[in-house]
Amino acid sequence: MPRVIGIDIPGNKRLEISLTYIYGVGRTLSNQIIEELQFDMNMKASNLTEEDIARINAYLQTKCVVEGDLRRQTQNNIKRLIGINCYRGLRHRLGLPVRGQRTRTNSRTRKGKRKTVANKKI
Repeated sequence: MPRVIGIDIPGNKRLEISLTYIYGVGRTLSNQIIEELQFDMNMKASNLTEEDIARINAYLQTKCVVEGDLRRQTQNNIKRLIGINCYRGLRHRLGLPVRGQRTRTNSRTRKGKRKTVANKKI
């Protein structure tokens, strides 16, 4: 299993897919990395040499925000929203859906334990 930026990526999958196991790297960024570093699109991740892994590490550290830095950035953004008491911050604080989803149904996992809605009388 190759280790990129401290993350084990699966060696039996294509490099395009394996790179998506890194937090902050999706298919688009994965393809961009492969294209810029001139790897074969169908190459398996297990075929990477130490030099190739070093090139990927250098690229991700210089040009992308991934893993711990991205997680920290996201948490700081949420803390900022909570701190300024904006609507989105209040929703985060209460554990409710933030982006306009309905709460009458389908948000039980976010709102807490399941509560009985009403007893139907027959």
